[in-house]
Amino acid sequence: MAEQQHTEHDLDHRQKRDARRREAPSAAVVYEAIRREAESELTRPLPGLWFSALGAGLSMGFSLIAQALLYSYTPESAWRPIIASFGYSMGFLFVILGRQQLFTENTLTPVLEMLRVRSISVFTRTINLWLVVLIGNMIGTAIFGAALAYFDVLDPKINEALASIAAREYESPFTTMLIRAIFAGWLVALMLWLMPFAETARVGVIILVTYLIGLAHFPHIIAGSVAALYAVFTGMHGIGAFFGSFFFPTLLGNMIGGIMLVAVVNYAQVAYSDSDRDETDVDKD
Repeated sequence: MAEQQHTEHDLDHRQKRDARRREAPSAAVVYEAIRREAESELTRPLPGLWFSALGAGLSMGFSLIAQALLYSYTPESAWRPIIASFGYSMGFLFVILGRQQLFTENTLTPVLEMLRVRSISVFTRTINLWLVVLIGNMIGTAIFGAALAYFDVLDPKINEALASIAAREYESPFTTMLIRAIFAGWLVALMLWLMPFAETARVGVIILVTYLIGLAHFPHIIAGSVAALYAVFTGMHGIGAFFGSFFFPTLLGNMIGGIMLVAVVNYAQVAYSDSDRDETDVDKD
């Protein structure tokens, strides 16, 4: 009888361990996975970061091409944006799956390390990371936008679609642009929070989140810069309009939205939770 009770006790213990493995990871586990990745990014040599950021800026140009192609080949109707917005996800897929450095994608997560360590060294490295990646991204988008404007990269009939997409980046006033950009930064940060344990659903997560950003016309500083700079190179808008109407409100909004979610929401729920203690208690069972 004692042996039978011992076997049942072992079986119960194994069942608990199996149930534990099947649970979704806690917020603390997701936080630690993202924080470690951010810590790794902060230690990368700046030249390597810059070239990766340049590649990301170039890759994001394919979001504009994909949108323009879908827009051009879709019949004019009220549902045309529903189809064309799928092209917005293309550049994000290339950048995220290719592990390239994208501002708002890999650069806002070091805020987690800043909140944990709170030192001048980490703050300085974070600022350097932001500057290097942003400059690299912007140079890449400028090269891509100039190539579309000055060379026959696409069939000339696609130019109308390119111009229409580019014009949307200048439609809203500063305050509206800022608020919409906050939502874009928030969604990108939310996507990052989902990625570590999305596993086989990673592609689906990227497509769904970025499709929503594109369909809602929430401006993203890098994806939108390709179209906005295309408008500058073709003479639709001046460089002053680019910085005043698009660049500054979008950059500020993306950073506010991303840092709000990463720092205020996700960090706070981990810092003020008892998840670590609960996990320790379960392991002792």
